[in-house]
Amino acid sequence: MKTFKINGFKIIGVFAIASFFLGACQKERSASTGWNHNDPKNGGFEVAPWEGQETGPGLVFIEGGTFTMGRVEQDVRYDWDNIPRRATVSSFYMDETEVANVDYREYLYWISRVFSASYPEVYKRSLPDTLVWRSKLGFNEPYVELYLRHPAYNYYPVVGVNWLQATDYCAWRTDRVNEMILIREGILQTNPNQVDEDNFNTDAYLAGQYEGLVRSDLIDLDPNKDTRKVRIEDGILLPRYRLPTEAEWEFAALGLIGNTVFERVTERRLYPWNGAYMRNADDQFKGEMMANFKRGKGDNMGAAGLLNDRANIPTDVSSYWPNDYGLYCMAGNVSEWVKDVYRPLSMEDDDDFNMFRGNVFKTQLREEEGEIAEKDSLGRIIWRDVTEEENTQRRNYKKSDNINFLDGDYSSSIFYTNDEYNTGGQKEAKRMYEWGATSLINDEAHVYKGGSWKDRAYWLVPGTRRYLDAKQSTDDIGFRCAMVRVGSQTMD
Repeated sequence: MKTFKINGFKIIGVFAIASFFLGACQKERSASTGWNHNDPKNGGFEVAPWEGQETGPGLVFIEGGTFTMGRVEQDVRYDWDNIPRRATVSSFYMDETEVANVDYREYLYWISRVFSASYPEVYKRSLPDTLVWRSKLGFNEPYVELYLRHPAYNYYPVVGVNWLQATDYCAWRTDRVNEMILIREGILQTNPNQVDEDNFNTDAYLAGQYEGLVRSDLIDLDPNKDTRKVRIEDGILLPRYRLPTEAEWEFAALGLIGNTVFERVTERRLYPWNGAYMRNADDQFKGEMMANFKRGKGDNMGAAGLLNDRANIPTDVSSYWPNDYGLYCMAGNVSEWVKDVYRPLSMEDDDDFNMFRGNVFKTQLREEEGEIAEKDSLGRIIWRDVTEEENTQRRNYKKSDNINFLDGDYSSSIFYTNDEYNTGGQKEAKRMYEWGATSLINDEAHVYKGGSWKDRAYWLVPGTRRYLDAKQSTDDIGFRCAMVRVGSQTMD
C-alpha cells in the first residue's frame, strides 16, 4: 500500500515564529541600514527564519545539474526532434510515483463535495475518460467499468486524463497541501463544509481574498497592526505543484546521479538503469523485467507460469525498482504528460538552462486603484495576459504568448518576407504548421514522455518524444507532479 508523508525540513510553527521574532532576532541588524529586524520599535520589518524547504507529500528531491538531453537511440521515425543537446536543470521535486487512481478519486470526491450542487459541470469536466479502454476489436469493457473505481486498482496509475485535467489536478493539490500546512501550524481550523467560492485557494489567501475558519493569525510586528495573514516571505507555504517540464522529466528519468564519479558521467544511460537490456542483472533478481512494457507483438506479459513483467495493463505505481533518484516507473507502466508544448525544433531553440516551451505570461487582474479583483465563482484569483503596452521598456519579453517564438511565428516561417501573412489571428497560427491539413502540430499539442504498458522497448528511452492534443487522453498516458526547489540546490 502506498503512503504519503510530509518529511524533510520542518517549518517552525506559529508560536515559535512569534517568539523568535520577539526574542533573539531582535538583535539581528540590517547590513544596509543598521536598524534591527523584527523589532516593533523600529517599524517591525520582518525577516523570517529559514531552515530549508519542506518536502511536500509524495515528493522526492531531485538534485539538478548538467546532462545531455535528447536522442541516445536511433531515430526510427526520422523526426529529428530530439537531437542531443547539453542542458542544465535546476534542482526540483518530483512525485515518487505516478498519480494513482485513489489519488485522483480523492480529487474527484473533493470537487463533487464542494462544487456539485451549484456547478456540476466542474465535476464533469474533471472526470477521466474511462471509454479510452474501448477497442473496436478487443474486449476491454471490464476496464471501462472497473479500472478507475475498483479497490483492486487503487494504486494503479490513473489514465484517461488529458493535459488540461492533469494541470487542474496539480493546482488543486497545491491548495489542499497548503491548507493542511496552515491547519497544522495552528493558523486555520479544519473546515469540511467548504462550498462553491468559499474554499481555500492559495492565491486568494495570499491576496487577502480568503478568510476561512481562522484559529490564530500571525502576530504583526508593524506597530500599527495586531495580526496578519501568512505571507510568501514567511516561508510557510509550499510552491505550486505542477507538471514537470520535459527537461526535468528526462533528467529525473535518467537518474545520472547514480553513475557519476565527481563530475564525470561514467556511462550515458539508454534507460533509467545501466546497460542496454530490459532484464535485471542483479544476482538476487536476475532475469526479471525492469519495467512494464510490450515485449513483442501479442506479448503483453509472457507465458503463464512465468509472466515476464507480471502486468497485462498498467500495474501498481510502486512496482519494479526505483531509479537512482528513488522514482518508480520512469520507464514503462504509463507514459506521462509534461508541461511543454511540442515543437520539432525545441532542442535547437530552447534555452540551455531550464529549457521549456509554452510560456504565456500572465498577471493578476486588478482594479484601477491597484486592488486585486474579486475572485471568480469557484473562489480563484482571476489572471489575465500581460499586454505589450505594459512591456514597452522591457527587454526580455514583449508579448504574453511566447509559445511560437522562433518556431511557428511569422519571422520563423517560410513566409517571413510576405507582408500579407503578417496579419495575425487564425492565419498567423497556420503560417508554419497547418493543423488538420499538413500537420497535427498546434499550440495545444503537448509533449508526453516515456514508454507504457502497450509500447515496445524503444519508447522506454527517456530521450524519445511524442505529443498529443491537450484535450485528448488515452489508456496509456498518466502523469506525475513536480515542484520547484527554492534556495539551496542541495539538501545539505
